[in-house]
Amino acid sequence: MEINEAFGQALKQARLAKGLTQEDFSDVSSRTYISTLERAIFSPTIDKVDNLSNYMNIHPLTLLTLAYLNKDKKMNIDKLEKLIREEILSINSN
Repeated sequence: MEINEAFGQALKQARLAKGLTQEDFSDVSSRTYISTLERAIFSPTIDKVDNLSNYMNIHPLTLLTLAYLNKDKKMNIDKLEKLIREEILSINSN
């Protein structure tokens, strides 16, 4: 699965879990834009990921983590968390 499609699924998954409609995002984006993200037509900027996440009261990394879990079905949250922790510690130790 491509990352745009995985992100679109993650956005829709988080939006529905929060009980939000596409129209509810009108303060941060248009319904049309949310729809294009969910259908993997567009790819969001980092600012847009931040805005959308903040609107849903979730951390931006939560939304991105959901996307990467959708992208790689062999990965699970525990493996991904371990990988990220190891990479960050490795980077910070340099």
